[in-house]
Amino acid sequence: MMISFMLMMPGMIQAQTNDLQTPQEAAPVKRQLRAVWIASVVNIDWPSKIVLTKEQQQTEFINILDKSKAMGMNAVIVQIRPTADAFYRSNINPWSKYLTGKQGQDPGYDPLAFMLEEAHKRNLEFHAWFNPYRVSMDTRIEDLVPNHPARLHPDWVIPYGGKLYYNPGIPEAKEHIIESVMEVVKNYDIDAVHFDDYFYPYPVSGQEFADEAAYQKYGAALFPDKADWRRHNVNTLVGELSAAIKQEKPYVKFGISPFGIWRNKSTDPTGSETNGLQSYDAVYADTRTWIREGWIDYVTPQIYWNFGYPPAAYEKLVSWWSNEVKGRNTHLYVGQAAYKIDTSTPPEWKNPEEMPNQLKYNLLFPEVKGSIFFSFKDLNRNPLGIKDRLANDLYKYPALVPTMPWLDSQPPKKPKLKAAHRSREGVKIYWRDHNRNDSAYFVVYRFEGNKVLDIGDSKYLLATVRKTNGVFQSFTDKTAEPGKKYTYVITAADRLHNESAISNQITLKVK
Repeated sequence: MMISFMLMMPGMIQAQTNDLQTPQEAAPVKRQLRAVWIASVVNIDWPSKIVLTKEQQQTEFINILDKSKAMGMNAVIVQIRPTADAFYRSNINPWSKYLTGKQGQDPGYDPLAFMLEEAHKRNLEFHAWFNPYRVSMDTRIEDLVPNHPARLHPDWVIPYGGKLYYNPGIPEAKEHIIESVMEVVKNYDIDAVHFDDYFYPYPVSGQEFADEAAYQKYGAALFPDKADWRRHNVNTLVGELSAAIKQEKPYVKFGISPFGIWRNKSTDPTGSETNGLQSYDAVYADTRTWIREGWIDYVTPQIYWNFGYPPAAYEKLVSWWSNEVKGRNTHLYVGQAAYKIDTSTPPEWKNPEEMPNQLKYNLLFPEVKGSIFFSFKDLNRNPLGIKDRLANDLYKYPALVPTMPWLDSQPPKKPKLKAAHRSREGVKIYWRDHNRNDSAYFVVYRFEGNKVLDIGDSKYLLATVRKTNGVFQSFTDKTAEPGKKYTYVITAADRLHNESAISNQITLKVK
């Protein structure tokens, strides 16, 4: 994740949030992506230390999922390839050192298989987060395991800014990256492939990214401007990977989280009213092309600034990105700076309403389909009470992940409720699933009294329940109050969140 010191403009001002039309009360939203980034590089989020045992790692991850679910999340973005390595059994890349402290060392289990099982058990979408080009957090190539692709192909590698990177201009390196991602797509039941904002490395003053030889060999004849060639290299990776994912598993989403500014209006009249680093020019991220070509299913710009921030005001960037995706087959999820709450220099981040107001402001734009927070540990420390605000207010009611009709729009068949009875834990309901493979989970709705009201109102959405093996499924409503009469209905949803018609209803008075 890119930190906002890349904005090249001094001075802060008090945000004039009174001038913004933010909803006073965040109405419940039935469909909204709510996710957290779980970073593994340098053990930011998980595993928290390299000395944890297998059992400690698993317990820690389960705790992360349970706390994320309690905050109202419906997806997790987990970094499984932080530095050209693997948090999964790979025939291409070595085990990550962030698992055991030693690159190439088997952790004694398959972390990705475990994480997927636990996430799906809680009906959380799992987005597998890859860093495509970064090889190492230092420049000592000799410290990589002997069979590391970077050591076998040192001509693919460029040291820059104290790190090692694959050269995006080397065709073989691009093919290796695509192969690395596709190994996971083919072998694991992930819901999405996710890239963050690191493409070409962010510029370091006084240093040049040494790709001149590759440019002369592969690009100079076609691209007189090296910057255009660099963008072409990243575009080729994104476009080819997108096609490969959809050919293998059409339901697997592909999303990218770029730096929050594409280009400034002073550089390009179609850019945003900002004055900061431009990802199009600095890291060669041609986000507009990815959206317009339909290569990515969602874009998550990291809008890591407060309302009214002079170089890059939150409100201006939300509006600009909303316009970029309007009418396109690409969802917009906003990258939210949880790490800045109560820690960053601008006084706005000391205001407990800054982040809630950002989330409420997003609701003014139909193109904004949700948020992803960086990162889990920052939300979990509950700065200025944001964790509590999510659980008890902003994300009080569950939400379904938005559908992507360009990938699939066919809902599954409706299930049939069979019975309901009072149990020690609450009210237990049973139903029959009439879908062999189409359904992935079920949505439970509860109404007081004996009437079924609008299931589009999320305050009636009680829970989502992941499908288990077998025809019959069940759920226990542990919040049912004695003496009240409740009516239950359910729907079936597929893995792309298309929802069936409602089932028959069952009414029960809790004794």
